[in-house]
Amino acid sequence: MLKSQIIDKLSLKYENLSTEDIENLFDIFIKKIISSLKEGKNIEIRGFGTISRKLNKEKYVRNPRTNERVFKEKSFKLHFKIGKTLHNRINSKIDNES
Repeated sequence: MLKSQIIDKLSLKYENLSTEDIENLFDIFIKKIISSLKEGKNIEIRGFGTISRKLNKEKYVRNPRTNERVFKEKSFKLHFKIGKTLHNRINSKIDNES
């Protein structure tokens, strides 16, 4: 689902808010998640899941095209652990479809 589709669905549900207001709230929400992750904090949304960052150590890797060894600096990757409620809803939907 695209950001524009989410905003459209929210604006249909909350008619008292303008599309611009909903888009601003969505942007604030995303920016807060990004800034918290940059600070090393985990994001926990009950029932949905937890987003945390993991450190990839610096290391030498092989370029598969040239077979050359290249140094890769340390970097962060995101890890998402699904919440129990979301997990149950997704799996119950599969059960209902079959």
